[in-house]
Amino acid sequence: MEPSSMLALWLQLAESCGLSTVQQGLQQIWRLLLLCLLCRLCFRLGGMSTVKHMVSVLTGLYGLFLFFELHMLWVLLLGALCYLVLLLSRRSSSRGLFLSGVILIYLLMGELHLIDPVTWHKMRGSQMVVAMKAISLAFDLDRGVVASLPSPAEFLGYVLFVGTVIFGPWISFSSYKGAIEGKKLSWSWLQNSSLSLLKSQVCLLVSNCIAPYLFLFFIPIHGDQITDNFVNTRASSGMCSLCNFTSVLLLCRWLHAYENAVSFHFSNYFVGHLSEGTTMLAGAGFSEEKDNIKWDMSVVKPLSVEMPRSMVLVVTSWNIPMSRWLNTYVFKNAMKLGTFPAILVTYTASALLHGLSFHLGAVLLSLGFITYVEHVLRKKLAAIFSACILSRPCTSDCSHQHKKECWVMLVNLLFSFLAIFHLTYLGSMFGPDVDDQAAEEGYLASHTIQKWSELNWASHQVVFVCWVFYRLIQ
Repeated sequence: MEPSSMLALWLQLAESCGLSTVQQGLQQIWRLLLLCLLCRLCFRLGGMSTVKHMVSVLTGLYGLFLFFELHMLWVLLLGALCYLVLLLSRRSSSRGLFLSGVILIYLLMGELHLIDPVTWHKMRGSQMVVAMKAISLAFDLDRGVVASLPSPAEFLGYVLFVGTVIFGPWISFSSYKGAIEGKKLSWSWLQNSSLSLLKSQVCLLVSNCIAPYLFLFFIPIHGDQITDNFVNTRASSGMCSLCNFTSVLLLCRWLHAYENAVSFHFSNYFVGHLSEGTTMLAGAGFSEEKDNIKWDMSVVKPLSVEMPRSMVLVVTSWNIPMSRWLNTYVFKNAMKLGTFPAILVTYTASALLHGLSFHLGAVLLSLGFITYVEHVLRKKLAAIFSACILSRPCTSDCSHQHKKECWVMLVNLLFSFLAIFHLTYLGSMFGPDVDDQAAEEGYLASHTIQKWSELNWASHQVVFVCWVFYRLIQ
């Protein structure tokens, strides 16, 4: 494509897509931002803690109403149900497991179309945040981390905290208590929350207006039909290997899958950075070292996903608070079953929290196998060659003999490319080529199978080969 045509296309995208995307994004969130700021100012003004909790409840309820209208009652019902269960089981030492079972039943009832599927799908994120907060509180009560059951106002203020109830993320009960204290207003607080909000808008632009057109200027990959001009051009240039229609079609499918994956990734970064901004704007999301307060809330690490060292780090960087929640309240409790069963339980719990959806379940369970095989294979190779090629970077004082040699860096780079390959494959189904109704209700199993069949189930085959190789070198 000629530079002039390329520039004209970019200008057209900026005008037709960019401006409307930013405008719509701000229209949806500006009132939520005002509620977060109001909540922060009320916490700062001081007064009785009960009044602060009620402010948190009221601003959270109004935030839910802005996004879900009267359907917000389902979220409120879940919160009330959780507190009732905690109240009735206050003498038990297994409140975490019992409440998890009750929440699972409640969520499954909604997923089994007892509620309008489109409505339920829209509320799924808020339902998940409330469920995670309640479950973490229950386990903390069992472990003695939280001394006693909070009052109704305190509990509802926590689960309906306006900074997290819409877009997340999960925060601990102690983090909410810190927000209630009303730390002083500072330039650092305003700067970091504003920066996260700005990042979210940039990620939204990339997701909607840039990622879907990454390869538009090089190869006409949109759709499965390859133009005659493209094939003829390749043939005339002597690229015989690409003249085969099947090879060209497969290449285009992989490039299109990469576009879909990147678009999906940046939509997640949009939500992640937005949740960072709303959480800090409402007064949570800080760390405290002596008298020094750092507003350093971090939900996503895009660079660790787009340029990954390993799939293990991708999973933890995709949603840091949720990864911490799963590790603390699911994985560690399931470790008595063994490492691999604990991993499966963890990813199954994540899939159930995200909803009874085949495509999400398939992706998350596939991630469980991929991360396990990658971890044990790299651990074995690191032991054999005494090299820093583990899934996570080694510390400076590790016992490996080979740390920064060229071949060590090359092995890590190969695993990085392998992680990008897996991410492309897994993200291929999250594309715009599905009608809005299907996307709102959740992708069908046939859609997932079709997308992965088009890519010849390549990622699953590679994982199986890696597992066989690991078993052979055991």
